[in-house]
Amino acid sequence: MLGIAFPEKAAVYAIGTDVTEARPLARHIDTVLRIGPSDGEDFLLAVEAQERRDTKKESSWPYYISYLQAKYGLPVLLLVVCRDRATTKWATGPFACGTRGWNAQLTCPLVVGPDNLPVITDPRTAAEKPARAVFSALAHANSPHIDAILDALGRALAGMDWNAASYFFQFLDSALGDTPAGDKWRDIVTFVNYFPGRGTVMEKAYLEGEARGEAKAILRFLEARGVSVPGEARDRIAGCTDLDLLNRWLDRTPHVQSVDELFVEDAGPSADRTEA
Repeated sequence: MLGIAFPEKAAVYAIGTDVTEARPLARHIDTVLRIGPSDGEDFLLAVEAQERRDTKKESSWPYYISYLQAKYGLPVLLLVVCRDRATTKWATGPFACGTRGWNAQLTCPLVVGPDNLPVITDPRTAAEKPARAVFSALAHANSPHIDAILDALGRALAGMDWNAASYFFQFLDSALGDTPAGDKWRDIVTFVNYFPGRGTVMEKAYLEGEARGEAKAILRFLEARGVSVPGEARDRIAGCTDLDLLNRWLDRTPHVQSVDELFVEDAGPSADRTEA
């Protein structure tokens, strides 16, 4: 869409999106991909969904790029997906860091929006080009076509490989956030055709997301109470996918004096199943 040459064959890996420093200053990119082209050097593609103009991004985007380049030693491209023409125009930059006529750094994002991303409402097309369909949903999140786009994408992801579909589902869920389009997306993936107990991609992604939320709540509660959580216990909590077990642990967190008390009476079949 942007006229950037892309290899026909490339390995693509999702990598961590946390670019937080040692100081308590949280910065998170929506997603970061490592692209391994068959015809050249690897590079990173950082993707940001931008709903409106935000002047803070004019400094945080250069930070993302420089941090990722320093950490991984690879070239970095930034792709910004916008929802309206005004935001698209602003996001193209360039954003300069300099003074007295000298630029120390210049940030030039790749930008897509409603004007250069097509509306994809056909499930077959969405299945063939899921990434483009996801970007279409982001770019047209405020348009009358969004319900049809999300319906097509939901059907497409339901028939995809679990890992790929889970990635696209979670990325779109995060990028759409607490918007009408985000609510619509969550309604689609929790529709009766997918739930309950069918073991589909959507169900697995939904339940994994719920489990992660429960685990984070437990760890934060214990930390707030000053209860020490060694690495092994932290991994056990964070890696648990049994919602019933997580809920029992969460109910115990206000009362335990040590993390070992959290796991009392959970060494039976349920715990074995969770660890497996």
